[in-house]
Amino acid sequence: MAGGKETPRQRMIGMMYLVLTALLALQVSNQILQKFVLINDGLERTAKNYVQKNLFSVNIISTTVEQQGNNIVDIPKVEAAKEIRKKSTELVSYLEEAKTRLIEESNAIDEQGNFRTSALKNVDIPGNIFNNNRLGYEMQEKLNSFPAEIEQILSELKINKSFEKIAKDASEIDLFKNDVDVNFKDYVNLNYVKSPIGAVLAIISQHQNEVLNIESEALTEITNSLGSFIFEADKLKARIAANSNVVAAGTTFEAEMFLASSSSSTDLKMTADGRSVPVEDGFGQIKFPVAPASNYDDRGLAARSLKGEITVPIGGQDSVFTIDYDYFVAQPVIKVSSEVVNQLYAECANDLVIEVPALGNSYAPSFDVAGGQAIKGSKPSEVTVIPVASGKVNITVSSGGNKIGTVGYDIKPVPAPTIRPFNGDTQIDLQNPIPANGLTNLQIRAIPEPTFGRTMSRDANFEVTAGEVRLVRNDVPRESVAISGKNVAVRNLLAQAQSGDKLVVIVREVTRTNFKGNKIKSSVTEVYPISIK
Repeated sequence: MAGGKETPRQRMIGMMYLVLTALLALQVSNQILQKFVLINDGLERTAKNYVQKNLFSVNIISTTVEQQGNNIVDIPKVEAAKEIRKKSTELVSYLEEAKTRLIEESNAIDEQGNFRTSALKNVDIPGNIFNNNRLGYEMQEKLNSFPAEIEQILSELKINKSFEKIAKDASEIDLFKNDVDVNFKDYVNLNYVKSPIGAVLAIISQHQNEVLNIESEALTEITNSLGSFIFEADKLKARIAANSNVVAAGTTFEAEMFLASSSSSTDLKMTADGRSVPVEDGFGQIKFPVAPASNYDDRGLAARSLKGEITVPIGGQDSVFTIDYDYFVAQPVIKVSSEVVNQLYAECANDLVIEVPALGNSYAPSFDVAGGQAIKGSKPSEVTVIPVASGKVNITVSSGGNKIGTVGYDIKPVPAPTIRPFNGDTQIDLQNPIPANGLTNLQIRAIPEPTFGRTMSRDANFEVTAGEVRLVRNDVPRESVAISGKNVAVRNLLAQAQSGDKLVVIVREVTRTNFKGNKIKSSVTEVYPISIK
């Protein structure tokens, strides 16, 4: 800002422009190009906030002049504010058309609405559009005429305010004016020639912000020049209005910090979408449940708009101030975490973590299970689901009494264990004979299927509980002992055994102990011959 001390906002905008132009001198990577896209998104959100703020400022100027009796000195200021708003809108739209042309000619956005990395790298199309076709020089003229036009409008109101040019040559920028490798470049060659599309988009968005900032400052000057406003504010609150209260790591947090004021001596009435809003110390307290949307976009968001009205008694008459606030309703996607999430095992304790990330700290879940039962976990999002023997289980998720949605899973039967004979802790090789005196501790083990055993350890306790072991010589059974558990006493059989005999293990029943300690028996028929030498 020429002729005065720069505000923090002005210094921020200037620094952002310098960073953008300086980065153009580097060979940018894909990651840097993607950062340009993030910066561009942030600048576009800031521009939308600027527009809302400036619209509100024009409305304030008009309403104030009217409520103060249409003072002859202040009446022209209403039209001046509208003219400034009009010029700003036209220039911002012109810049938006330039971005659209750049995107369309480079085919920068795919069918899903995402930027193509290959297109963002393109450095030839910007040069062709802005240099060869002279659009950049036309843009420079419009951008630099705008501050002068605003200064002229203010001067006619007896307001002395000056603004710097927006589109500068390298020699006019402190960072570059002493750099012999750059300072000879004009505005177009500095910003658009050999510059990747991703960076050019961010630069044009930055120019939109600069235009809107000049408009904002001009409207502030007009507002400050109006006659005294009889609304006496004696209640002050510090506020921060962020573009989003959810910020991804690596992106920029953007917000406005301001001082909100109200009057304790004035009876304010407020509504939001036609509903009365309670007012405390002059500040409205908006709170309402958000109903699910009928449709969401591919990001899982549905656009909504909140219309607010504040009625203020001024000069014996009610003045109504309106504000439109745009926000998004996020689709509450249910996220289930479990190693067995695709299918749930029948009559087993399936431990699940069911979350709805979009609800954040307001998530207060309850679960209703059809086709089974649910047991609450130690944390709100944890639940153990025990499905019935077969079919399908549906889990309905609610939060604070409001239904969120239902997730369904097929019920998977418990996989049968594998039966294997062991000599102590060593599995017996059925292909090779074993010495009679070497079989010291025969065990018949029921080994759970690996995935089931790992994920459902509380339900994967199997034991062989019925069968027999026979001593067979020349295919004729001689003696046998019963199997009633893992360990089998075969000492008497081995005492009678001769080389060439076989111990034939016959398993007829396996028992599984579930997470409740209940015994579940299953009939099987498994035969394992062990050769004796």
